[in-house]
Amino acid sequence: MIREAREIDFIWEAEEAEPPDSRVHEFVNDLFDRLNLDGAELSILVTRDDHMRELNATYRGKDRTTDVLSFPGGGPLPDGSHHLGDVVISHDQLVRQAAELGQSVARELRFLILHGVLHLLGHDHETDDGEMMALQSSLKRELATYFF
Repeated sequence: MIREAREIDFIWEAEEAEPPDSRVHEFVNDLFDRLNLDGAELSILVTRDDHMRELNATYRGKDRTTDVLSFPGGGPLPDGSHHLGDVVISHDQLVRQAAELGQSVARELRFLILHGVLHLLGHDHETDDGEMMALQSSLKRELATYFF
């Protein structure tokens, strides 16, 4: 399979957080394959709870931290690529959730990226009668090597 060029930018504001290894990049590329997102661009920001709380309050009116927020992009770019959008993840919440679930931080990071990308594609688990969760479960099965 020939992939169109994709750009995946990771921005790490959480100082003590480990930057992603090649598996995280592989995961995003494999996820894009499953979702037919050739030529897509994605930015992933890993930040702290205080910044996440600020974003959540500003854009969702919820004055608390959250694990992941998604900000859709503006569509096709002049070079023919498509900026899918930005996924913002709280490193603090990521670590807490991984510990609560008894799994690695890397696995939880991949899950939050998957969840955020589905939101960028217009899915909403709060209003779609389980469609997003069904798709999320299906993709986790298809990408099982990253989750088990």
